[in-house]
Amino acid sequence: MARVDEILTYVQQLAPPELAESWDNPGLLVDCGAEVTSILVALDVTDEVIAEAEYQGCQLIVTHHPVIFKPLRSLARGSLPYRLIKKNISALCAHTNLDAAEGGVNDILCRLLGVQDVQPLDKLARIGRVRTTSADLLAEQCRQVLGAHVKLVDAGKPINRVAVVGGSGGDFLEAALAAGADALVTGEAGHHTALDARHAGLSLVVAGHYATELPIVPVLADKLARKFPGVRVLCSRRCKDPFTYL
Repeated sequence: MARVDEILTYVQQLAPPELAESWDNPGLLVDCGAEVTSILVALDVTDEVIAEAEYQGCQLIVTHHPVIFKPLRSLARGSLPYRLIKKNISALCAHTNLDAAEGGVNDILCRLLGVQDVQPLDKLARIGRVRTTSADLLAEQCRQVLGAHVKLVDAGKPINRVAVVGGSGGDFLEAALAAGADALVTGEAGHHTALDARHAGLSLVVAGHYATELPIVPVLADKLARKFPGVRVLCSRRCKDPFTYL
C-alpha cells in the first residue's frame, strides 16, 4: 500500500516537473485521497481505461497524457474527471516532462530503434546515429518494432544520423536539419512538414502518435512496481489507438 502523494513524488523524480513545456499540465490532476493498493498505467485516460481500473480495483491511474489539459470552467456529469471522482480513482500524469526526462519516452524510443550515441535535441527530442540504412528500411523497422502504421518521405539519401521525437514532433524538423540529421522519426507530422522535409532533403518517418509513445507504459509500470513492491501495478489492456486503419 502507498499514498498518492508518495507515488506523485516518485513520478516527479523520474520526470521532474520543470522539464515540462509551459503549456503542459502534468502532475496529480484528480486527487481522491485514497490509499493505493493497485495502479493502472496507460497512455490515456478514457472511458474504457476508467472501467478497467474500476474492475481491477485500482485506486490510481498513471498516464502519459493529461486527463485535464485546459482549465476547467465546469465539471459536466459524464466527463472523464467527473467519472474518476465518482469512482474514487485518482489520476496522475507525466507528459512533456516524461518526454524530456532521461530514460523517458524519447530515450526508450531510441533504444527500441537501435539509435546510438544519443544526445538531447532541443530539450524534448533526441538525436543519434544508426548503422547506415535507407529511409524505407528505417520505416520498415518502425513498422515492425512499434507495430506502427507508417508514412514515409524518402529523401533518397543514406541515413546515419536520426532525430527521434515520440508523439507530435513535426515541429522539430528545423532543429533536426540544424543538427545534421538525415532523418526524423516521429509520431505525427502534417502535410506541409512533409513537403518541407522533401524540399530540404530530410527523410521523414511518421509512425503514429500512439505507437511512438506506447512503449513508455510498460517501462513506467515496471519502475513503479519496483519502487512500491506492496502495490499491484498493471499495464492497461483497454487503452487503444483511437484510430482504425483501413
